[in-house]
Parts: sequence; C-alpha cells; structure tokens
Amino acid sequence: MSMHHAALLGLFAGALCGGVAAAGNPDLEVNLMKAMKFDKASEKRIGSSGKAIQAYMKAGYVNQRPNGRADYTDYYLLNKPATLLGHPLVLIEEEYMTRYAGCCVSKGIGVTVGVAGSLGALKKFAAQNRCTLEENVDPGKQLRSFGIKNALPKGTYASLSCRVRDAEQHAR
Repeated sequence: MSMHHAALLGLFAGALCGGVAAAGNPDLEVNLMKAMKFDKASEKRIGSSGKAIQAYMKAGYVNQRPNGRADYTDYYLLNKPATLLGHPLVLIEEEYMTRYAGCCVSKGIGVTVGVAGSLGALKKFAAQNRCTLEENVDPGKQLRSFGIKNALPKGTYASLSCRVRDAEQHAR
C-alpha cells in the first residue's frame, strides 16, 4: 500500500468514526426537538433551549460562545455534521432577553437546516408544535447582515422558529 493510499484510508476511517460519533449521540437531536415541542396543556415548550444548546456545546458541535448576537438572539453555527429530522443542521439560534434594548423579545429557539429531500416531516412538526417553517432562506446572507462571518455554501435552506410569537400566531 502506498503512502498516498494509507493517508486516504486514514482520512476515510476518520470520517467514518466522526460519522459514528455524531450518529451515536441521538440525545442531542431528541433534546433539541423537545425544546421546540409545544405542550398545549401548559401552553409552553416541553424542553429547555438553553440545556439543548449546552449539550451541543459539550459535545463540540457548537462553540462555547455564540458566533454572534443580534436583536436578543444568539446564533450558533454547527462545527461538525449533525441532523434534524434527516436534514443537515447548520444553525441553532436562541432568543432571550439579557437586558432591555427596545421592543420586543420573543423567547424560544430556532434552527436552520440544509434541505435534503422532502420537507414533509419538518412541516408536520411545525404544524403540530406551533412553530413557523420558512423555506428558501439564505442564512449566510442573514448572518453577514448581523456582522457574523460564516462560510455557509449557497444552497437550499429552511428555518424552523419555535418562539413565543410563533406559538401565539399559530394558536389562532
């Protein structure tokens, strides 16, 4: 085996192990989805957005600090591959108030995914949990408008927002 082939094999094995590690951490996706799920009885989200994001931090999927903050929202770009309902997860955002900066904070969580196939499962999740699904978004451009550098490639993206305003809007 040549050095070149050995190096390629090593890279391939590393990629496989990385994939296994990501796939071996299903709790991350479960807890993220809990933070977005809506309980109609209590009129609240089931899980904690803060705890869900901290789990991604601990596992090295996002930085310890957000890539940026704008209008009450922290933005976390994914550092390594993860999925949400079968779509590549590229961004997690959390909206909360640290100090009053004008109107109007809407607490909760949002995610942006690269679209891989049908959005059926995301649409169903949004409808069942009083979230808003926005298709054909440009997260790279949006982040740059807030002064957040990113290397998100051109592509088809969708954003799922599960904030207080989304719950109120879909309650009608």
